[in-house]
Amino acid sequence: MIARELIGTAQVPGGEELRLFSHGRDFMIVLDRNELMSTRMRGSEEALATMTLARLGAPAPRLLVGGYGMGFTLRAALAAHPQARITVAEIVPEIIEWARGPMAGLTAGCLDDPRVTLGMGDVSAFIDDAADGTTERYDAILLDVDNGPDGLVRAQNGRIYSFAGLRAARAALAPGGVLAVWSAARDAAFVRRLEKAGFDVEEVEVRARPNNKGPRHVIWFARAP
Repeated sequence: MIARELIGTAQVPGGEELRLFSHGRDFMIVLDRNELMSTRMRGSEEALATMTLARLGAPAPRLLVGGYGMGFTLRAALAAHPQARITVAEIVPEIIEWARGPMAGLTAGCLDDPRVTLGMGDVSAFIDDAADGTTERYDAILLDVDNGPDGLVRAQNGRIYSFAGLRAARAALAPGGVLAVWSAARDAAFVRRLEKAGFDVEEVEVRARPNNKGPRHVIWFARAP
């Protein structure tokens, strides 16, 4: 029997401790007893990218991805659209260190792709910059932050999913842009909040594993007018 091996730990700013484990050829990032992400459960995170891009008409879409995680969303976006320009916002430095270190084989150089800009910091700051015109607006904002609107890792993440945070995201999007939000579970109150913020909302259920098995996750595609 292969034992699970602790590779590293990381402190989330204003939040809990994350632990990176390896188990054979698989990796998992764990919070307390909750497995937040795993190389075996990448299907819904890849769908976040491919299904968002399928809903965009821009020939060279500009995407904001928060956060990096294990890079499944980023790699899927790069593979799905060769002209996409992608900014990745990651608040935990060790996540990137793990990507370039023990998980370098999985990362496959995606962070060094010329289409990718890596920004260390809270994704909400990147949204605010685009909303107030400091930076260019995005064609899509892809959020896989925490556990979805019902956060586990960091209390401050609640601001992203608040009404004010959603209004900022709408202002940060180009006309017809899409805010795509990953969640471990449905949340009717969050859907109403999206609609109140001025979005047209589509809710899609996806499986966690790429073979269309495993737990059911949810992606909301919220389109700005």
